[in-house]
Amino acid sequence: MARKNKVAYFYDSEFQEFYFGQNHPMKPHRLAMTHHLVLGYGLHKKMDVFRPRKAHPAELAQFHSEDYVEFLSKVTPDSAAKYANQLRQYNFNDDCPVFDNMFKFCQLYAGASIEGAVKLNHGLCDIAINWSGGLHHAKKGEASGFCYVNDLVLAILELLKYHARVLYIDIDVHHGDGVEEAFYLTDRVMTVSFHKYGDYFFPGTGDLTDTGELNGKYYSLNVPLKDGTNDETFHALFKPIMRRVMEVFQPGAIVMQCGADSLAHDRLGCFNMSLRGHGEAIRFMKEFGVPLLITGGGGYTKHNVARCWTYETAILTDTQVPEQLPRSDYHEYFAPDFSLNVSAHKVMDDNNSKADIERIRREVLEYLRHLQHAPGVQMQEVPPDFRVPRYNYDEEPLEERVGKYAREHLIIRDDDAFGEGGLGLGTGPAGGYHDTYE
Repeated sequence: MARKNKVAYFYDSEFQEFYFGQNHPMKPHRLAMTHHLVLGYGLHKKMDVFRPRKAHPAELAQFHSEDYVEFLSKVTPDSAAKYANQLRQYNFNDDCPVFDNMFKFCQLYAGASIEGAVKLNHGLCDIAINWSGGLHHAKKGEASGFCYVNDLVLAILELLKYHARVLYIDIDVHHGDGVEEAFYLTDRVMTVSFHKYGDYFFPGTGDLTDTGELNGKYYSLNVPLKDGTNDETFHALFKPIMRRVMEVFQPGAIVMQCGADSLAHDRLGCFNMSLRGHGEAIRFMKEFGVPLLITGGGGYTKHNVARCWTYETAILTDTQVPEQLPRSDYHEYFAPDFSLNVSAHKVMDDNNSKADIERIRREVLEYLRHLQHAPGVQMQEVPPDFRVPRYNYDEEPLEERVGKYAREHLIIRDDDAFGEGGLGLGTGPAGGYHDTYE
């Protein structure tokens, strides 16, 4: 009989208190709605449940610039007026407003992803779930697309301490640009993003031809999709591509961003995927048996977000749950059907033609054909847990052969595995005890 996966789950009741603003589509309250359904179904009994600690500023600075982290830590709605120049510099605007306890929010969701990676590294769990994370647009020195701190990059850096190769998968309707940029020049992280592309859709990146540069050539894969993408179209690409990625790249760990804005009926999305189709992507990757960090991401019709991430928690804990939703403090939000289901639109065109799908599948598989099986990385001494990995952000000009995309973005460079120029041994704190819910 196969061993059951050990699952770690991170949540803090404080998440429901954070508020981006009345007209802002990002509602952290969706996390409380998800958690109450998880409790109602008894899924918490199948997991180790942890309250995330706040990530230390020094940990955030393993990816983000120190000046940006310092700004995040001190700006408040009351003091914002005196930081007008920095607000512009760091891309604060209506999408990324300053709100009460903003830095604490960032510390908590980032701390959960980092600690999930730590637990995976130590074999304390097989799967770690942080629905508060997945803020994939944040850049080294600026906020973007409702994202302030890129917890995904920080978790991947943690995993790279123990794993030669880490795979990042993104099924949010928006391109995972911040994570792709961070690892665009390395072959130790492969990023694969399935997203809407074209028609000036945010963030405007993620073309099929953006595949990485230098050592990272063909280690960034993009699957650009059109309005109306449904379950059949999505999995006609997702399954063959990810099966081949696993064969060729052979990752030691996987980070998967599961933005729910790729569901039908999303306030900002334009896909037509059902709850079952979205969850099938997670089920498919789980079956490979590789250590897995699962995060949230986008998702702006909050009752459907809660349904989605609850259903996927059930998948990750191998639990069959009834479609009738359990009663919770948020029961009225799920009217009129009160069911664990999000159906696709009955009348919505899929703008991806069969020829488009075949062309994209063929080209992505051709990119993968260029790669040798499991690129070799000499793993030297693993850094002790009280040390945080640190990349060297070398500001020398990139070689002339680096493409325009790479030159225009701040991107982590790849050097020797743990050499002085690569994954160095910084001195910031890592790890930490998490309160466990009884």
